[in-house]
Amino acid sequence: MKKILISLALILLVLPSVLAIDINIEKESSNEVLVMGIDNPLIIDLKITNNGPSDNFEFYNLLGFSISPVGATPIGAGETKEIQLEFTPLGNIKERGFYTLPYFIRGRDESVVEEQITFKIIDLKDVFEVGSGDIDVESNSIEIFIKNEENLAFEDVDVEFSSAFFELKKDFSMDGNEKKEFTVQLNREDFRELKAGFYTLKAKITVGDERANVEGIIKFVEKDVVTTTKKDFGFLINTKIIEKKNEGNTISESETVIKKNIISRLFTSFSPQPDIVEREGGTVYYTWLKDVKPGETLEIRVKTNWLFPLVVIFFIVAIVVLAKQYTKTNLVLRKKVTFVKAKGGEFALKVSITINAKRYIERINVIDRLPPLVSIYERFGGEKPDRIDEKNRRLEWNFEKLEAGEMRMLSYIIYSKVGVLGKFALPAAAAIYEKDGEIQEAESNRAFFMAEQGNKNL
Repeated sequence: MKKILISLALILLVLPSVLAIDINIEKESSNEVLVMGIDNPLIIDLKITNNGPSDNFEFYNLLGFSISPVGATPIGAGETKEIQLEFTPLGNIKERGFYTLPYFIRGRDESVVEEQITFKIIDLKDVFEVGSGDIDVESNSIEIFIKNEENLAFEDVDVEFSSAFFELKKDFSMDGNEKKEFTVQLNREDFRELKAGFYTLKAKITVGDERANVEGIIKFVEKDVVTTTKKDFGFLINTKIIEKKNEGNTISESETVIKKNIISRLFTSFSPQPDIVEREGGTVYYTWLKDVKPGETLEIRVKTNWLFPLVVIFFIVAIVVLAKQYTKTNLVLRKKVTFVKAKGGEFALKVSITINAKRYIERINVIDRLPPLVSIYERFGGEKPDRIDEKNRRLEWNFEKLEAGEMRMLSYIIYSKVGVLGKFALPAAAAIYEKDGEIQEAESNRAFFMAEQGNKNL
């Protein structure tokens, strides 16, 4: 009896080890990733060899994941089968980073083998990387890329790229660890005012209902490009325009120097005003020191007005000529007319002639003519005419000689019984004289009188 009990005890101890699952599990996949927020499950590739009798195996876990395939998976004795397990979380997982999940394989006899897998839990923004090549102010295009950093395929990816240089929308599928590149055409006007440096490349990525914002860097390479344009036009009013346009992407220190002589500077204006004015001998140097920003244009206007000095020179020459002409004149006649009141109510004017001898002259004959429709009054102030020619309507005065600086005043009165209205003109007086044996002539100015309505009946 004792032997029987011992045998039964040994059978009970050995039986579980005989009936336990005998399988060999090899994990063929690696770097598994679970992306939260999208429908892609966690996929594990296993190779399972059944070292025991044929059995049906069931996979499950106790930590909130559903596992596929569901139900029993038959594996024959000595058979090796490749199985792809899919783990789908039943709720939201707050943890991020590497995560170890235990799971179980259960045989038909309810015996269980416990295994575990380690994978990474990330958000959608951690899956992708975006970036670009370098550009400068003369670039017409730029190469950008988006890279899938994980061994996980996506059927439909929508991306909206945006930066200070361009905007682009793309829709595509991606394999695991795939990199897609795009060429974007650029409009230089969009970034001509930007400075060199690093700019953000933004990508709004949509997969299913999940959205993520990923950022990269665009390097805007330094380039110093300053173009200078000069314009010069106008003769009497000369204008010079100097334009300096910064077509690069760095602040450019601009120095502009213009020189003027001591005469032209007096008639020159500037816009804007120069920063430095220096004089060296008869030359004046004007200097502008400005920082020109990218896309900015510095315009300097220099205007020299030669019209004003030419007018001044013209008047000076005219005055000199007239002065010389005046000094060469031996005899100067001045004629003027003034209104006088007549007792009989006639229209009457007093005519005055001034004779001024600049040098010694001899045998002077002064002649004055009477205008039509007037008569001469018989009384004379000053020198009386030597001859009155009523037929030819002229008066003559004769002088034997006049000393230098000597002056004579001649005057007479004319009248008309017919009223005069408007502008009344008297002819110029003339003089014939002898100087150093030569006969010369002189003439006075013409005299005018404006007869108004009030003087009509005087």
